[in-house]
Amino acid sequence: MNLMQEVKNSRARESYWEVQHASGLRIFLYPKKDSHSTYAIFGTNYGSVDNTFRLAGEDAYTTVPNGIAHYLEHKLFENEDGTDSLLQFAKTGASANAYTTFDKTCYLFSCADHVYESLEILLDFVQKPYFTEQTVQKEQGIIGQEIRMYDDDPGWQVLFHLLQAMYQEHPVRIDIPGTVESIAQITPKLLYQCYQTFYNLHNMALCVVGNFEPQRVLDVCDRLLKPAPDQKIERFFKPEPAGVQSHFVTAKASVVTPLFYYGFKEDARHPLTDEEEARTEILLEALCGASSPLYGSLLSQGLINEASFDCESFAGPGYASVLFSGESKDPKAVADAISRAIADVRQNGIAPEAFARAKKVVYGRMLSGFNSVSSLANALVSAYFAGRSLFGTLEAIAGATPEAVCARLETELLPDRAVLSVIEPANQAGGKA
Repeated sequence: MNLMQEVKNSRARESYWEVQHASGLRIFLYPKKDSHSTYAIFGTNYGSVDNTFRLAGEDAYTTVPNGIAHYLEHKLFENEDGTDSLLQFAKTGASANAYTTFDKTCYLFSCADHVYESLEILLDFVQKPYFTEQTVQKEQGIIGQEIRMYDDDPGWQVLFHLLQAMYQEHPVRIDIPGTVESIAQITPKLLYQCYQTFYNLHNMALCVVGNFEPQRVLDVCDRLLKPAPDQKIERFFKPEPAGVQSHFVTAKASVVTPLFYYGFKEDARHPLTDEEEARTEILLEALCGASSPLYGSLLSQGLINEASFDCESFAGPGYASVLFSGESKDPKAVADAISRAIADVRQNGIAPEAFARAKKVVYGRMLSGFNSVSSLANALVSAYFAGRSLFGTLEAIAGATPEAVCARLETELLPDRAVLSVIEPANQAGGKA
């Protein structure tokens, strides 16, 4: 029996349906009748960091090769009859894709019509894994090429150099696709083991947003979803020291202007709450948003540009940090300016007008996301897997106070946990300190 409840928010004047399906799957249905398209995500709470695990009741943990979650994502599109599920979506006119992050794997499609036919394809192939020695070996060459492509991508490498300097034990420091050596260890048996563990419907979610009829979606789900045993997954991460390995790391690549990531490691012994996430977003907007003195100063000095400068809260199971990134002729000067601005807020707080402006910007940014079917679907799935809620974050933004926002500085943006990663032009010196 399916349990269905409507989730409403008077502040946003929005609502959606949350369904606990009889199969064990959590389903989010967000009809938007004025939308010209529909976007669906079928995701699992399983990402690249989930390399050591066991099911409740098992004695020993299993450790699998790095990159296996991403590898599994690739292989699921290949069917037993030799067809590719992406080509099946082409017949319905849907645009389909998939992605693996540190903490989740998602399969998705968007379409203007043929929603239910496309949904059938999505639910069908994700529930039908098929791996053989031959097909697994074939994929090693394809993913090996992808790994080498990331190795040559300065924008990707500047981030992972930071994570490797910041984290000593946590697998967030390891590239999502793994290495050529690690994927060579992947076998059909390991793929099936990971699939059976993490692609259990109790560990997954389906989100459909756009122009569709909820009951017709549920009818498809009732036909195609196979009941799953309610099993508990226990993940294991080695204890992560509070400190960082290195405060500064550089490398060289074919770039015209240096690239940088400036990050602050945070204590991540518990997942971020709606309130913590909301307060961090407001803090970052007040600190370096487009209306902040810091942003204006960096821009006027030519130390950053509008196109590349960004800041974000970066968090998942067992890891959390705040990251600033962009292009700069002098990344160290940018890092120093950010550090001074943080120290000023830590000492003097946020000016009332700056707080009000930052809160309004963050609130408006989230509200604008309700107009995008893809943003909504991704936000719903991400929030659910993180133990948060879509409207919970919105309410937390609305209820944030200057005191609560500044209190985030007690655990984040700490100067002794800062790391600066720089990619310099190949004709400049590079090194590691």
